[in-house]
Amino acid sequence: MANGWSLVIGLIFIVLASVVAWVFSPKGENQTLWRSTLILSFASCYLMWAIVFLAQWHPLISPKRSDIRPGRVPE
Repeated sequence: MANGWSLVIGLIFIVLASVVAWVFSPKGENQTLWRSTLILSFASCYLMWAIVFLAQWHPLISPKRSDIRPGRVPE
């Protein structure tokens, strides 16, 4: 089952991937472009994943069954 440690482990993984991208980016005049592109991509993917993960872990609206007659739905 998922827990809060998934976010921390994911963050550690993204930080390590960003450090690797910083160190091993190709040398040359486009090195800054490579670094910023890779690090921003990692950060954006992590944020998207974290938002989706948290939305499923703690939903704001509870699901409702649609196959029950309106008069039979418990309050």
